[in-house]
Amino acid sequence: MPGRGVYRLRHLVLDVNGTLAVGGEVVPGVVERVLSLRSVLTVHMLTADTRGRQAAIDARLGFRASRIAPGDEAAQKAAFVRELGAAEVCAVGNGANDAAMLREAALAIAVLGDEGLAVETLLAADVVVPHVAAALDLLLHPVRLVATLRR
Repeated sequence: MPGRGVYRLRHLVLDVNGTLAVGGEVVPGVVERVLSLRSVLTVHMLTADTRGRQAAIDARLGFRASRIAPGDEAAQKAAFVRELGAAEVCAVGNGANDAAMLREAALAIAVLGDEGLAVETLLAADVVVPHVAAALDLLLHPVRLVATLRR
């Protein structure tokens, strides 16, 4: 990326509640995009399953989310990114508990969706998008991402 160096992304870490799903339901357009991205990245979902709908979301997407234990969710998400190798991770989220994982990741995308966007997450992001489909589309069409981030 001009002015930023080379990104070698291997992992995509997605927050579920408020990002991939709203009110416990997968946002329209997510399933197709995530399935396409799974051919080029290892996709991970992180959730505390606060709505109790994760099993249905897992079934729709064809893989299981990693569960975050109650208490200090932000630190757990950041640790997950570090364990994958933060330099190879793109993280996507919207909530306050996503800010730390976005700060750890090589590429951080904040989603301003129906549940809003926490200010600390906004400040941790490299890119802000209006909805999760736009975030996934940037990864499916990286030339767009380069156009946004080049210096």
